[in-house]
Amino acid sequence: MKSSRRRSREFALQGLYQWQLAGTDPQTIAAQLGDAEGFGKIDTEYFSLLLNGTVAVAAEMEQLIAPLLDRAYKSLSPVERGILLLAGFEFRQCPEVPYRVIINEAIELAKSFGGTDGHKYVNGVLDKMAAQLRAPEVQAGRR
Repeated sequence: MKSSRRRSREFALQGLYQWQLAGTDPQTIAAQLGDAEGFGKIDTEYFSLLLNGTVAVAAEMEQLIAPLLDRAYKSLSPVERGILLLAGFEFRQCPEVPYRVIINEAIELAKSFGGTDGHKYVNGVLDKMAAQLRAPEVQAGRR
């Protein structure tokens, strides 16, 4: 059974996908997703934080993500970009969520919504990102 936070991340990823492709503002996206099946089972406060927060810092996150990639940022699928943006936002703005949980949730999103083996790529990039953004926590986990 999926947690309300996992469902929040799924809907936030769908919103980020729409934002990337259509340029729709987060408030309109949230209103549209609010009518979707299963939306009532999410943590709406967390969903709003994720969607609005990720969009607000997307340009900054892109600058952080790009050097970690083996290809151009724009060549990633919108799903992979959305997952990396979302996880980057959580690394930075949600310190109460362990970095391993963020990576695991991102991998699950990639398995559900991304291409074949996209989850492996997402995992590799997020390992590097976690080492930068959550260095003390990552180091503590390796001991």
